[in-house]
Amino acid sequence: MRTRANKQSGATIKDVAERAGVSAMTVSRVLNGESRVRDETRERVLEAMKALDYRPNISARSLAKARSFFLGLLYNNPNPGYVSELLIGMMNRCRQAGYHLAIEDSGATDSHWAKAIDAVLRTSNFDGVILPPPVSDFPSVRAALTDMDIPYVRIAPENDRASVPSVVTDDREAAQRMTRYLLELGHTRIGFIKGDPEHGSSRQREAGFREALQQAGIELRDAWVQPGRYTYRSGLVAAENLLNSGDRPTAIFASNDDMAAAVVAVANRLGLDVPGELSIAGFDDTQTATTLWPQLTTVRQPIAEMAAASIDMLTRMLEKGDDAGDPETRLIPCELIVRGSTAPSRT
Repeated sequence: MRTRANKQSGATIKDVAERAGVSAMTVSRVLNGESRVRDETRERVLEAMKALDYRPNISARSLAKARSFFLGLLYNNPNPGYVSELLIGMMNRCRQAGYHLAIEDSGATDSHWAKAIDAVLRTSNFDGVILPPPVSDFPSVRAALTDMDIPYVRIAPENDRASVPSVVTDDREAAQRMTRYLLELGHTRIGFIKGDPEHGSSRQREAGFREALQQAGIELRDAWVQPGRYTYRSGLVAAENLLNSGDRPTAIFASNDDMAAAVVAVANRLGLDVPGELSIAGFDDTQTATTLWPQLTTVRQPIAEMAAASIDMLTRMLEKGDDAGDPETRLIPCELIVRGSTAPSRT
């Protein structure tokens, strides 16, 4: 007689165990994220679960362990491409680990969250929480989680990385690398569009850009650095300011792909050849980068991989409890992706 563990697909733990060639207890250990399972065995069990379309009965597990098996994603980010990649990485990993993901958005600034965070956490019953940027640096959110003793992992925080488990990239170094690439193409007149001032990544990317120019002995004109907010619309405004000037740059580095896409649009409207007359580079390598023509040279930030790593870290913390050890900071490297939107300078 089949249990009610998976009414939707009909598969049971016993079915998964038989397909993977392991015991039902081993399957249970994999579902609970226990460390006493070899990696190859864990992979066999996960493959069997996928093949059988097995979904654990989260309600039953919650009753057994007095947990909700819900993880919270507390976010506010103006870049839809970033959020999409984030959700893909998290939802896939949550499904594998037997958790549900709930999403909460309470505003764009720390003051907005300060008014709402207590109510959000008291009514959510989250086992743990993921904090992507910029929420990962909001003091009100971190203080509320600490007060309620809710484990959390931060993604790409700017400050105090060693105190809480975090998944990070080196935005500063990646921006330096992109700027050096543009310099190697012969561009010395390089414009820059900043990101959202609420995001630590915006400051790090601008710092990397400026440092690369300084190291190369290249003067940066104030008019060639324009504010942005990680949105397409803010990129349009910045691009208009940069390209309608009589003293325009030969290359523009935007702090994310959405703003770089806006630069491409303005350049096309003005009849500028990309990349012949204007090279354009972005950051993140979201889907936007490959839907443009020419496709966008950009920095590939492994957003989905960072999201999955944050879920792995959080579920391990939940399983180990007080034995989780010192906070881990996991660095995931970025990659320079060269496509058709950049070319050697003609001047």
